[in-house]
Amino acid sequence: MTVSTQSAPPQSFDLALDRLERDARAGTTFAREAGLELRSHFQPIFSVSHGRVVGHEALLRASDARAQAVSPPQFFAGDDFPSLLWRDRLVRAMHTANWTRMNRGSQWLFLNMHPQVFLRSPQLVNDAFQRRLFDHFGVRGEQIVIEVLEDAVRDDADFDAAVELTRSRGCLIALDDFGAGHSNFDRVWRLKPEIVKLDRSLIARAAADASVRRVVVQMVSLLHECGALVLMEGVETESEAHVALEADADLIQGWYFARPGPTLVAADHGQPVIDHLWAGFDHRWRDEQRGQREAIAPFQNAIGYAAALLAAGHPFEAAARPFLDLPGAEVCYLLGPQGHQIGENQWVQGPVSLSGTVYAPFRDTRGARWARRPYFRQAIGSPGKVQVTRPYRTLHGTHLCITVSTAFRMPGADGGELRVVCGDLVCP
Repeated sequence: MTVSTQSAPPQSFDLALDRLERDARAGTTFAREAGLELRSHFQPIFSVSHGRVVGHEALLRASDARAQAVSPPQFFAGDDFPSLLWRDRLVRAMHTANWTRMNRGSQWLFLNMHPQVFLRSPQLVNDAFQRRLFDHFGVRGEQIVIEVLEDAVRDDADFDAAVELTRSRGCLIALDDFGAGHSNFDRVWRLKPEIVKLDRSLIARAAADASVRRVVVQMVSLLHECGALVLMEGVETESEAHVALEADADLIQGWYFARPGPTLVAADHGQPVIDHLWAGFDHRWRDEQRGQREAIAPFQNAIGYAAALLAAGHPFEAAARPFLDLPGAEVCYLLGPQGHQIGENQWVQGPVSLSGTVYAPFRDTRGARWARRPYFRQAIGSPGKVQVTRPYRTLHGTHLCITVSTAFRMPGADGGELRVVCGDLVCP
């Protein structure tokens, strides 16, 4: 059965809701508007940790009389706000009607809201559309996630009022397409979304480039500290799915797990895919960890040996030589108990990693204090144990480096002064 709704002014929306409710209960999956056939498609959203579907994003599928697809931007095109408002509400009502008819569990419905409608929603609060929509279909606010495009976030009172209104109705907010274009963490801090959806382009780059993947891992960690759940969308390959697991994303969505369709999938729909993903990820993670340990082990041994030589009274230049003789080593340096550098850097045949004179301001490190650095704090906290940092941007070039370090005591009364010997190597 088709829900036939002609173009109508917003004041007749009660009639449209009645029609949608009645026909959805009879098994309707599509509506008509301005000569176009509108359908709801739903793409499942999975919790990777739970291994099941926790929600569906409702997507508009529109076609003309010749069965030619009409994209959502085409459907919502135009400067006539009353018409835009009508279409936005009609689509959300259609999605809600179809989702309500099929929903059998405690899952979220993700609804895209046109930015102009979202921003002007506080001015329309008196028409109580959302309350009528919820009442018609028996939906609670906490079941609905309103998606807001990140580039639509504005620094003005209208936007803040729209956010407050959405939350007052009990709905959750998802910041969509984060990482596309000029993303800004200030928007996350201002909006405080319950969910941040990372853009597909970011995930694709992370799957192809290890350095981007490391940035994405840190981005997810920062978003978690901002109080948001992280959803990686547009995941199409196993490699991209592995990025989501490595980054500790909470939710995942994409063709690798399920394509959008006219019906909701069962909660356990993606279980075989997720089980396979976890098995592959565990194997890959063990291989990467083993490879990293094997690559770093010679440098750990060499820096531990340097500490032993220094503790025995050998000069720093001689103690650093075994480390600097390793392929990939860059520099050794010695720190005092407060993180101050003692003496000069010991380089591999001179400061080769300083790109010409570009980084000359960083060349002289005598007396520099590195107390904030993880390689110092971790070493001081566990004397005698060699520490290894995550890759980070060196001050001596444009590349990433890893630092190995260990704390030891110099010869002297009462056990001697605590010092930390450090060595930088080019990130493998």
